[in-house]
Amino acid sequence: MIPPYVTPQALARLIDSAFEEDLGTGANAGDHSSLAAVPAEAEGKARLLVKSDGILAGVTLAEIIFRHVGRIEVTTLLQDGSPIRRGDVAFIVQGNARAILQAERLVLNCMQRMSGIATQTHKAVQMVKGYKARILDTRKTTPNFRMIEKWATFIGGATNHRFGLYDMIMLKDNHIDYAGGITNAVKAALAYKQAKGLSIRIEVETRSLAEVEEALQVGGVDVIMLDNMDIPTMREAVQLIGNRCQTEASGGITLEELPQIAATGVDFISMGALTHSAKILDLSLKAC
Repeated sequence: MIPPYVTPQALARLIDSAFEEDLGTGANAGDHSSLAAVPAEAEGKARLLVKSDGILAGVTLAEIIFRHVGRIEVTTLLQDGSPIRRGDVAFIVQGNARAILQAERLVLNCMQRMSGIATQTHKAVQMVKGYKARILDTRKTTPNFRMIEKWATFIGGATNHRFGLYDMIMLKDNHIDYAGGITNAVKAALAYKQAKGLSIRIEVETRSLAEVEEALQVGGVDVIMLDNMDIPTMREAVQLIGNRCQTEASGGITLEELPQIAATGVDFISMGALTHSAKILDLSLKAC
């Protein structure tokens, strides 16, 4: 389960940077605990032990990290996206003991975070089951860790929204206010797209039915965001928009609200909470 934005080059940069952060640089670099206590030729074996119920994520990334370190074999028992319960074993690693210890914390940090996000995302996806609405993630991610966090929402069943500022024009409240209104902002965006020869989509945030009508009137919009609207207003907005463009509900949405929001007929529901509020899932790498 590797989405297209997770490239070998991006993963290598991330892993190298993470190891540099952990091991340091220069003459004093190294895992001195392992170098001091564990013989260079020592072999070891360890299992990835699940200590919380949820959805497993990060197994593929863990395999890549262990391969990056080298001298470690991974026997995978559970795949990304698997439902897990306390006591499950996700994989077993065997190889050079120092290498296992060097990779241990990076693997756990990534997998615990990813599994927590995947678990939160899976709950959200299940709550809109039976409706046409799809759950979207957002850019509310940890700096320099977005690729991994969006990978986790993907494993949890969400649809990845734009990855960054470069792959969509999203005109939010500040853009609109600085541009002098929705009409000005959308017209400028359409002109910009044409001038640059871009094929990216345009989404515009609306905060009232009047703004929805304005976005429809100016035209050229692919998605209208319904931001912080109550359920009756959102339902009316969806009916007003019809099939003229897609709709996205947004704005501090919680799990409990999802069925009501999905019932309005929106196409998408975006949730920053998938990433910014997910708790880690407790996992441990134990020698065996």
